Amino acid sequence: MMDAAAQTGSPEIPDKLYFKIGEVSDLLGVEPYVLRYWETEFAILSPKKSGTGHRLYRRKDVELLLRIKHLLYEKRFTIEGARQSLQAESRATKPRATKQAQQELFSDDPLPEIRRELADILQLLK
Repeated sequence: MMDAAAQTGSPEIPDKLYFKIGEVSDLLGVEPYVLRYWETEFAILSPKKSGTGHRLYRRKDVELLLRIKHLLYEKRFTIEGARQSLQAESRATKPRATKQAQQELFSDDPLPEIRRELADILQLLK
């Protein structure tokens, strides 16, 4: 899937740990109150707060905001539609472990194999 920044032609995100709301606002080209509103509408968006109460956005938050902006402003989704789209994306990208895959991983008792390998190592060291 293409990065939202590449899709919208927006500037590259600087290599920083945290961004203040004004920096993110400038990057996205929206007012800070829009970011605060999106924070209330999208539960997965949760910037940290500093000791003084200022919002500190991480890179993943900024990338998510770029995706939200793309959905709302370019694809013309409603807030609810954008929320559903993001939820569908997150469900699609999560790896799903099937019962068969779990059985394959844990079907054999690993202890005899480990004991045999340890015995082989012990023989090499003698």
